Amino acid sequence: MTIKTNYLFSILLMFSLGCFAQMDTYQYERALTGIEDEWHNIIIPSKVFENLQPDLSDLRIYGLTSTNDTIVAPYLLETLSDQVVQHKIPFKIINRSKGAEGFYYTFQVPTETSINAIDLDFKVANFDWNVSLQGSQDQQEWFTILVDYRILSIQNNITNYSFSQLRFPEANYTYLRLLVKTKETPQLKGAHLNKVEVNKGTILNFPIRSMFQNTDRGTKITEVDVVLEETVPVSELHIEVENTYDFYRALKIEYRSDSLNTEKGWTYQYSTLTKGVLHSLEPQRFSFKSTLAKHLKVTLYNKDNEPLSLGKIKVYGPQHQLLARFSQPAAYRLVYGKASAKLPSYDIARFKSKVPKDLKALHVGDEVSLQKQKSPEARPLFQNKYWLWGIIGVIILILGGFTLSMMKKR
Repeated sequence: MTIKTNYLFSILLMFSLGCFAQMDTYQYERALTGIEDEWHNIIIPSKVFENLQPDLSDLRIYGLTSTNDTIVAPYLLETLSDQVVQHKIPFKIINRSKGAEGFYYTFQVPTETSINAIDLDFKVANFDWNVSLQGSQDQQEWFTILVDYRILSIQNNITNYSFSQLRFPEANYTYLRLLVKTKETPQLKGAHLNKVEVNKGTILNFPIRSMFQNTDRGTKITEVDVVLEETVPVSELHIEVENTYDFYRALKIEYRSDSLNTEKGWTYQYSTLTKGVLHSLEPQRFSFKSTLAKHLKVTLYNKDNEPLSLGKIKVYGPQHQLLARFSQPAAYRLVYGKASAKLPSYDIARFKSKVPKDLKALHVGDEVSLQKQKSPEARPLFQNKYWLWGIIGVIILILGGFTLSMMKKR
């Protein structure tokens, strides 16, 4: 009796576990082929992000061995964004003077390192000036670096904005002479001479499905709705403005983070990606943390100004890749699509420096759905409570019969 009873309970336990497993599985997989070494990299296809959790926590690499054992391949997730490195260059101000065109400041750079950026800091809170920059090796012959470069600062109860960084091609001079074209004393508090290096990543330009611009004359707000072809990791927006006159508008960039179907229709919740200023001083590029998004909204606050005529909007984002270690031969799959998944924790995260360079990329196959449809015959078992009570009654009768049988034998 004990063996039969245990067998019955084992069947019931397996049945229950099977149900729970079916409810808590990954929804999609893609085959990984071309595994030849211990380490490989996997470029995540853009279409994968449509079915991923926002924090990418449900990415897994599973393998099935020849003995039907399931193994896990650990990985490191990399975001291939541009990396900006800024080197500060030592200098000293050796001369301050006033001329017919404005105020001069001479910097001495006691190093042979070239520079390509200067950050200026003035005591004056609000200004709109043009500056010029020259370079020399002996203060006798001067060479032009910048001419009539515009800098701007606006500080009031509504806005706190400053654009006072000079950017130019790399220059290597012992002396630099800055001319600030203004009649009022600019009161230069300090400056920072820098060499800015950008280590280029892999940035993708994501196609836009539609873009719609609307201006509310009452609120004096312009909203631009941008819909991408698919959900992708976005990190940068480039905005072109067709107007040729100078402009300065507060701006907010958001993405649709949630939606709710109500009796009055769909309502959408938006979360802020970044806030800034859209202005005419330089090409308008707005960067923010890489975020999965398909619907974007750009809000411009016009105040009493005429609405701007926006041209093209371009959306960019970094490519994502996995650096994976394969310790055993197996048929490996990239699986994803699981709401309850947590971010994995692998030992290799502590040994990033030991990951080989120049890894060979694996081929990622087409997406295959792992969702299993329940057969119509099985539905009453889960949806009709009388079936459930009937099964429980049968189990009780069987157990009761075994118990009576044992009592008679004793």
